[in-house]
Amino acid sequence: MDRLLYVSAVGLGNIEQAQTARANNLANVSTNGFRADLAHVMASEVDGQGYRARVYGVNESQGVDLSPGSAIETGRDLDLSINGDGLFSVVGPDGNEAYTRNGAFQVDAAGRLLTQQGQPVLGTGGPIALPPYETIVFGNDGTVTIRPQGQGPDALVQIDQLKLVSTAPENLRKNGAGLLVTNDELPLLRDPGVSVTSGFLESSNVSAINELTEILALARQFELEVRMMKVAEDNDSAAAQLLRVG
Repeated sequence: MDRLLYVSAVGLGNIEQAQTARANNLANVSTNGFRADLAHVMASEVDGQGYRARVYGVNESQGVDLSPGSAIETGRDLDLSINGDGLFSVVGPDGNEAYTRNGAFQVDAAGRLLTQQGQPVLGTGGPIALPPYETIVFGNDGTVTIRPQGQGPDALVQIDQLKLVSTAPENLRKNGAGLLVTNDELPLLRDPGVSVTSGFLESSNVSAINELTEILALARQFELEVRMMKVAEDNDSAAAQLLRVG
């Protein structure tokens, strides 16, 4: 295969993956706590005979933009927003520990504290389970305190404490469920320096304008790669005609 054609074909594949990431970001512009996906491409030379004049891009593992979103006041007791850096710990669909910034929680009929997607929220000793309660209060340090059902206003009981963690952004990646996990898939230790605020949610950090701009730029790059493939085809046709004439 002509090297020019090969480089253009690889470029089309990379652009398609980047467009998928941008489209997913745009679809989650209103998802609480969502972190935008980033596409990383590494330059690599085309191996073969002759002068190495062609370089193509190779997609590496997608990164995650962990810059914070804005805080939105909801007034709901089960809505939590992390102050600064930090993550909530949950149980992912595969049963392993995973992390999220989305603090829109709910309590099911069995008393389990869950995310909106149904993942159990982790405390100091595992998933948090709550007995029937009248009111619930989350402290800034993640402590979970309730007033048991049928008890007076002074009968407050601390049930558990959220497992709040933090780590460097380069240590995290997204799994298939859209949750954050560590690169080595080992659970993080609780960070006592992470705090939360009740009655607030964090918005997505996706900028719709930026994503639309990038999608348009990728579309122009796609057209350029297609034109390059046409140039490669024309060059092959011209070379074949010269050989026939010779």
